[in-house]
Amino acid sequence: MSSLSFRTSRPDSWTNPRPHRDASQRLMQYGKIQPMDEPGFLARLFGRH
Repeated sequence: MSSLSFRTSRPDSWTNPRPHRDASQRLMQYGKIQPMDEPGFLARLFGRH
């Protein structure tokens, strides 16, 4: 094993998570929530969501 340690000036994202964002802020930045599965051909053809 190596005795070297890795240090960085930036905090780890697991130990220091980002603060909670308001839903309206998320909507402004990323837009509407998209479904995980894409609609099929007929659903796209007839405009069903």
